[in-house]
Amino acid sequence: MKEYKVGILGATGAVGREMMKILIEREFPISELHLFASARSAGKVVAWNGRPIQIELAAEDAFEGLDLVLGAAENDVAKQFAPFIVKSGAIFVDNSSAFRLRDDVPLVVPEVNGEDVQKHNGIIANPNCSTIITVTAVNALNKLSPIRTMVASTYQAVSGAGAGGPLELAEEVEALRTGKPVEPKVFPHQIAFNLIPQIGGEQQDGYTSEEMKLQNEGRKIMHLPELKVSCTCVRVPVVRSHSISVQMHFDKPISVADARRVLENAPGVRLVDDLEKKQYPMPLDTSDQDTVFVGRIRPDLTDENGLCLFCCGDQIRKGAATNAVQIAELALGVDPLEEAE
Repeated sequence: MKEYKVGILGATGAVGREMMKILIEREFPISELHLFASARSAGKVVAWNGRPIQIELAAEDAFEGLDLVLGAAENDVAKQFAPFIVKSGAIFVDNSSAFRLRDDVPLVVPEVNGEDVQKHNGIIANPNCSTIITVTAVNALNKLSPIRTMVASTYQAVSGAGAGGPLELAEEVEALRTGKPVEPKVFPHQIAFNLIPQIGGEQQDGYTSEEMKLQNEGRKIMHLPELKVSCTCVRVPVVRSHSISVQMHFDKPISVADARRVLENAPGVRLVDDLEKKQYPMPLDTSDQDTVFVGRIRPDLTDENGLCLFCCGDQIRKGAATNAVQIAELALGVDPLEEAE
């Protein structure tokens, strides 16, 4: 089997570290792994797959000879280095939002529009985490009848804000337990025992940048240019795994029985839907794995062409790192494992 020279840009962050782990799990054929970061981390040595790897400084000439670069850095870093990655001949699979809506850059969830990978010109974008989880959950239904509108509420874990999110939640819980003052730093308000109905800054008509991603990215991924989505994003005191409540309106009615039937066989999906037995998707069950759990499937009582469901997925894995590695497998023609061990 051919082996590839792979780089990770932003290797020291949460998503970069998860990418390192998933490359091992999925037995990605690597001859060399290069880890790129800022000057603050360059020179440090980390262990990967039983061997030490020295972190390299991200620089314009650092990508020569690589076949693939996985991006796990912020927008400005991705924009800075993307031209040099492409010039080097490597494929850049980028997790930032810098290129997602560019017409010449495919935006891909392999279970939904994997064929779009072949349209790349050196850059392939990885969608927003909640978008990945949602479109994976609803794509099989969209094949039964096109989705025209969605109303969604996301319940996003604190780890979605980076490594500081879970730490702040734990510190606040301890402070409240011991009667000490709470001093939020990562989040704009106390997150312990609270919900914060804002993620991202205002972008359009009172919707935040995070809320607009589900419509804008969902249109591109599912090839539904007229799709309309009203989304509310909420930060919740959960450590890991995002949850989304979705109300969908289709061209024609879809029965609950038909929805369950297609979701049972949908790629990347596990149907968990038995209200009597108290079985439904929950963050604790979906953390640290790659399947999107779907349940609470029921008719929409406001529209005969509507359905409602609830889905959960690990936003660091399937919502970011795993999806990026799956994209790389498709782009390079690597045979992916059907399911990571």
